[in-house]
Amino acid sequence: MDQTLIRVGCCGFPMGKAEYYRSFPIVELQQTFYRLPRVTTAERWRKEAPLEFEFTLKAWQLITHEPSSPTYRRLKKHLPEETKKRYGSFKPTEEVLAAWEATTTIAEALQATIIVFQTPPSFDPTPQHRANLRQFFTNIERKRWILAWEPRGEWKPQVVRKLCEELDLVHVVNPLLQEPLYGAIRYFRLHGRTGYRYLHTDEDLEILWSLCPPGMTTYVLFNNFFMAEDALRFLGLAKASG
Repeated sequence: MDQTLIRVGCCGFPMGKAEYYRSFPIVELQQTFYRLPRVTTAERWRKEAPLEFEFTLKAWQLITHEPSSPTYRRLKKHLPEETKKRYGSFKPTEEVLAAWEATTTIAEALQATIIVFQTPPSFDPTPQHRANLRQFFTNIERKRWILAWEPRGEWKPQVVRKLCEELDLVHVVNPLLQEPLYGAIRYFRLHGRTGYRYLHTDEDLEILWSLCPPGMTTYVLFNNFFMAEDALRFLGLAKASG
């Protein structure tokens, strides 16, 4: 398998950035989900990284999550009580659109390639939620970005496949637990089989390698407590197998 088609990294920086850039070709930024950095900060990160280094990022939670989500505790932006109901769940509101535009400003500064939308279990497959998804992804300006969706909760595979195909979204999964259903690329996020503190076994990594489709670009991003160790081990396996 062509190793250049396998992009391995972590969700966030588990080590100093200079060391990370020497070790991995890609990072998925997590900070952008909780609160967006300043544009000058994103521009500095881009400048500090090697030219060929790739950034992806999670979309700001104001797009995907309702203000009742505990993740909003890390949000520094003040939301007036009278407008809180207008955030999250891809609602067709000026507030959600503004959050998307703010996300894209950071994506532009980073020269990011992929924007990941992770939805909570509370974003279930109701008719309203599906309508929100369709309206949001039909009307936003995508530019050059690949848009990827990681649904959580009780979504039936056939519904996810249909929406991803209709809206041109890459289905994001942990492939050790779930099958990817649609996308011109594969985008894997490894959260651990049993939770964040999970250390992937050698057998896990062998299975993961076998799930990377030949000839298809596959992103393998570890998002667990041992993500740096697991990602380095997987890189070693990829080099040995290649």
